[in-house]
Amino acid sequence: MNEQPKSPPASTTHFGFRDVPVGEKQKLVGQVFTSVARNYDLMNDLMSFGTHRLWKRHFVATSGVRRGDHVLDLAGGTGDIAALLHPVVGETGEVVVGDINAAMLGVGRDRLTDRGLVAGLRWAQLNAERLPFPDNSFDAVTMAFGLRNVTDKDQALADICRVLKPSGRLLVLEFSKVQSEAFGKLYDFHSFKILPRLGQLFAGDADSYQYLAESIRKHPDQQTLKGMMERAGFGKVEVRNLTNGIVAIHRAYKF
Repeated sequence: MNEQPKSPPASTTHFGFRDVPVGEKQKLVGQVFTSVARNYDLMNDLMSFGTHRLWKRHFVATSGVRRGDHVLDLAGGTGDIAALLHPVVGETGEVVVGDINAAMLGVGRDRLTDRGLVAGLRWAQLNAERLPFPDNSFDAVTMAFGLRNVTDKDQALADICRVLKPSGRLLVLEFSKVQSEAFGKLYDFHSFKILPRLGQLFAGDADSYQYLAESIRKHPDQQTLKGMMERAGFGKVEVRNLTNGIVAIHRAYKF
């Protein structure tokens, strides 16, 4: 059987609606999140009218994470998912908060330390495409609003599968494709007309929030991401839409 030649790696990728060299995207995304780190949760409240907090609580409540589990929370940023997971895994479990951005990690670590959440938490600056953990290390991996910013999503999904224990689960909460055309028009107006203005008014940074709106539109839709997870080695991939598909939860298992 003749082996088909492999396609050459892409030389460019998207940064919002712009094409940029693959090697530059990580730096550009880093600049965005360094800029927004201090105002990240405030802006999330303003952008979603506080709904992001309900999405995250539902995400953790339906995650299947149990007492004693070891969980890797990727793109853990300001620590809001880790704070919700911490009482679930209990004293016998552990949450490792991983993020590529030092400023986001610093905000999260300071915030949770101020709340007395120290034991059972570890903080690690890392790249989701090259996780610094042995095979079969975690019972679950969570990732909330971070996958769309990863340059090579296929590589990240494959490495997540590697570090999960057999029967371990990946849980991704991410913006997705709105299911209603009429609602989608309203959502587009909010994203491209209101969001950058809020960014300028409250964070002094319209460009970063313009990028965030664009990055959502470039992210794979529900079924495309499901297929990517399956190709990365996951099985039993389930998709649940929230708020008409503004966000979706993907749950996948390593077999």
